[in-house]
Amino acid sequence: MDWSIQEIAKLAGTTSRTLRHYDDIGLLTPARIGSNGYRYYDEPALVRLQRIMLLRELGLGLPAIGDVLDREESAPHALRSHLEWLRQEQQRLARQIASVVNTIGALEGGERLMAENMFDGFDHTQYKEEVEQRWGKDAYAKSDAWWRSMSAEEKTDWQQRVSQLNRDWIAASERGIDPTGDEAQALAQRHFEWLRGIPGTPGSDGQGPTKEYFVGLAEMYVADERFGANYGGQAGAGFVRDAMTAYADRNL
Repeated sequence: MDWSIQEIAKLAGTTSRTLRHYDDIGLLTPARIGSNGYRYYDEPALVRLQRIMLLRELGLGLPAIGDVLDREESAPHALRSHLEWLRQEQQRLARQIASVVNTIGALEGGERLMAENMFDGFDHTQYKEEVEQRWGKDAYAKSDAWWRSMSAEEKTDWQQRVSQLNRDWIAASERGIDPTGDEAQALAQRHFEWLRGIPGTPGSDGQGPTKEYFVGLAEMYVADERFGANYGGQAGAGFVRDAMTAYADRNL
């Protein structure tokens, strides 16, 4: 049994364009090409796509995902590792939900807030080992020190600037402007500068993100619906990806 590229795109919550790109770079090869030119995927291809999407959840770029998949010969063994990570995420989200529910209840009931209970599940240091393994101890130390050094007001200001950038991306996408045009490229420049200003990220030493990192991040916005939601969904994420890719081709 196999499935067409359109069927897989719909089931996986991605796009045919993304799947074609995965094929072009050798990350996900279809089982066959039909007489109509469509790509068709069999069960092993579906398992590989599931692993790709799980690795994107971990923040890996496409080249790194290819390396991981090439090294892992046993799909069940690899999926067990992914499953363990998903279960940890499920537990963390459940703790966050409980924390927020308790805060709402306290506010509505006029009760005293218990600070020690308000941030359960929000501790970013739980990813310290993973970040250090992937990007090095220095990357984690810089980003952690940067965030901790900011005041509450500075953190709020930073989050508001990010939210405004996201809103501007959505507005530009909804107006249907050319992603390679001046307005969209100005947004891509702002995006580049935003990434440059986050210590610990590739290129935060002043040079700015590398082309590989910048384009890989743009692809992740499309491939991961959580990120796509920041830009109004799949269509908006695709617009951001196209604009960032054009910016990278011209400037990086």
